[in-house]
Amino acid sequence: MPEHTLIRRLKIVADLSETDERRLADICRDVRDCPARQDIISEGERPQHLHLVLRGWAARYKVLPGGARQIVAFLIPGDFCDLHVTVLEEMDHGIVALSPCTVAYIDSRDIDRLTLESSRIARALWWSTLVDEGVLRTWVVNNGRRDAYERIAHILCEMHARMKMIGLVADERLYLPLTQEELADATSLTSVHTNRTLQRLRAEGLIDLKSHVLTIKDLKGLQRAAGFDPTYLHIRRRPLVAAA
Repeated sequence: MPEHTLIRRLKIVADLSETDERRLADICRDVRDCPARQDIISEGERPQHLHLVLRGWAARYKVLPGGARQIVAFLIPGDFCDLHVTVLEEMDHGIVALSPCTVAYIDSRDIDRLTLESSRIARALWWSTLVDEGVLRTWVVNNGRRDAYERIAHILCEMHARMKMIGLVADERLYLPLTQEELADATSLTSVHTNRTLQRLRAEGLIDLKSHVLTIKDLKGLQRAAGFDPTYLHIRRRPLVAAA
């Protein structure tokens, strides 16, 4: 059975058995393609399924009454759009495909069954939720307290780290299917300011960005520019404590 990105991601913190891996693969029976710039699920919809990104990039977003959009999370392969979305009476935000996406639509009862059958899967999914919360807190700090240069550098460091976690970085290059407008919406900047900041990062020899491929030319330098500390991604595995 080929290892998909959800399994690869959860194995960072859990010793999944072959049975666990098979169970996780089995819940991804309903797989659908979504074109770029189309909602996977829209604000106001009544969710019936959990959504797992298998391929491509998506984003969680809110639109203000005046039409301004704020992106509050980027979602990459192996990410659940929201593990608890079926608890909501209706969606209070939207999920949009930023590139062509393949998405698994998962019955919430399958997740309930898995967590009862395997403590390893339950722990791994709990970790996934805690990482999502850590990312959200960091984005609040990023947009609230860092300047434009630090914000853009920090987002690029984060996406490099997250893509590397699932094996999608080669020679410090990764797929980054973001327009400048989308990067601006994620960092609360204008497109013009975003463009100037990217140009500065290029001029300083930290990055190269061409045809949606980001090359990190000086990772340590980019991390210093961002003040990047990956602790909030909780990449290191914490040993299980034996029950008394």
